[in-house]
Amino acid sequence: MIRDVLLAGGVAMAYASQLEIPGAPFGISELFLALWILISLGRVLAGGQLVVTPALSILSAFWAIMTFALSLGLIVGMLTTVQYLEAPIHDTIAYLLLASVTCLLAADPNADRHLRRTSWLVIAIANGCFAFQLALGFNLIHQSGVNPWFWDRFTGWSDNPNQLALYCALFGPLALHLAVTTHSMIARAYALASIALIVYVGRLTKSDTYLLTIVLTGLIFLLLRVRTWVTTGGQALLGRQVLLLSLAALLPLSISATPYVLAEATSVENFAKSLTKGEGGEATAETANLRINIWTNALGKGLGSASLGLGPGPHVDRNVVTKEFIDLPFEAHSTLIDTYTQGGILAVLALLWILGTAAIQAWRKGLDALVALVLSIGIFGFPHLVIRHPIVWFSITLCLVAGTAKPVAATARAAGR
Repeated sequence: MIRDVLLAGGVAMAYASQLEIPGAPFGISELFLALWILISLGRVLAGGQLVVTPALSILSAFWAIMTFALSLGLIVGMLTTVQYLEAPIHDTIAYLLLASVTCLLAADPNADRHLRRTSWLVIAIANGCFAFQLALGFNLIHQSGVNPWFWDRFTGWSDNPNQLALYCALFGPLALHLAVTTHSMIARAYALASIALIVYVGRLTKSDTYLLTIVLTGLIFLLLRVRTWVTTGGQALLGRQVLLLSLAALLPLSISATPYVLAEATSVENFAKSLTKGEGGEATAETANLRINIWTNALGKGLGSASLGLGPGPHVDRNVVTKEFIDLPFEAHSTLIDTYTQGGILAVLALLWILGTAAIQAWRKGLDALVALVLSIGIFGFPHLVIRHPIVWFSITLCLVAGTAKPVAATARAAGR
């Protein structure tokens, strides 16, 4: 149980970059995850069992490919453009931490049960933290060293409203998965109430990417639920039928909101503008042009490396030199493009492969909310860099483990032989 709490805390609070440990070069999330890894390794050394599950095989293959691609990219980068080792080291440590967590999770013989219990703890911790941050944001309480607003955008404990929006975008489908797969009416009501709180906090961030993500994944989830209900012959439990009808009632609202979102993405320029908060004025145009220039620069860097990448860390040239950053490289703020600049086309293909595999495994098991969870990662990750966030890899691992887990009845029969 202690391991589950540590893992849940590390995942649920990874966005809290304003909360620092005095004198430590790492945050609360990194501390929780490192402690979880140490306890898990200690359990193995004490005789704990590890199993080679299908999820572990997939994750091991992915991280092996990523290690090769990033290592090859780093060699190319060191021979050509990389001058600052601090950023590559930071990213390498982050990838090592995430690889350790995902592989140890997938190798647990009771991974499905632990991940489900941890998912409930993630939502519970997220709810408590969000309630506290909302109290901060509306001046009901005060916390020294924390500024919960960036102008009119809610950041909570995060430094960046888009970072908080990412976690809201993934907490929502995670809570939805718990709601539609539990047999307890009380637990289902709690999970649905959690979704309402998560969506409220997400909208306070004023992230257009978040709005686009929840609208598209919400519509896709509804279509998947209808498919599941039809293919099962309408034999679902009454509680799940009621939940489906309740969710279907949101369909007209989602459809009415879709034109508002898509109207902002009718062209490349307007799509870039929708990711900014200048309300279409001069500041928005400048930011949109900057983003397009950054993406173009990043693609040029990747092509210049013969699509082998330049290793972990940012590689985009800054258009403006400031006293704070001097001429340090910049990130492209797009998961696919940043992955391309780091590990080349091989890393991009590996990332698309594991996302596609997670979605397919969840689809085959009829876990519609988990399919929506993977889609949320893909949609939000296109205009933002999300590959280093623990919630992303916790979600992918959950999809792989749940999608490849053997039915309980089959497992029991095999154990009785």
